[in-house]
Amino acid sequence: MKLVLATGNRGKLREFKQMCKDEVVAFSDLLGEFEIVEDGDSFSENALIKARTIYEKLGDKYLVISDDSGISLPILNNAPGIYSARYAGDGASDKDNLYKLIDAIKEKGINSTPAYYTASIAIVSKYGEYVVHGWMHGDVIDEARGDKGFGYDPMFIPSGFDNTLGELDDDVKRAISHRSKALDLAKPIIEMLKSKQ
Repeated sequence: MKLVLATGNRGKLREFKQMCKDEVVAFSDLLGEFEIVEDGDSFSENALIKARTIYEKLGDKYLVISDDSGISLPILNNAPGIYSARYAGDGASDKDNLYKLIDAIKEKGINSTPAYYTASIAIVSKYGEYVVHGWMHGDVIDEARGDKGFGYDPMFIPSGFDNTLGELDDDVKRAISHRSKALDLAKPIIEMLKSKQ
């Protein structure tokens, strides 16, 4: 049973390939590039929308994994939340989103505030649908530091650390990230589904 990742985000694909021992294929390698409309009201709804869309196009020989994730700031009523990837507008780059969030913090007159990342991983196969979640808590700062990771990583300092995710080594990030926590919960489900083949 092939594992297909329902994302066009190269950063997420790289993280999944590093965390999964199985071969993970991007859906675009099988179906070409196209956009999936994520119009759910939560991370889990959007993850399921993406996974279902790809599963329906590929058929039941595949196990489709999808992730929807983002960053939430309580001081901004949990924005950007599910709009993290398009916080600065449709077609915005990671840098556009990052600097819009930095500006939003500065407008509040603060240089640091609590924040958390959420990752919802949906798994869709002929044996059913599953969703698991992972979280990572910390603080965001009003500047970008480091060039590792992607998205909001250069402004996020995980709890218990002094450096941003943009400064921390990949091994450290993998050990503490919201996505790796969700994937730890997803792995037994994936193994169970593969064993049914």
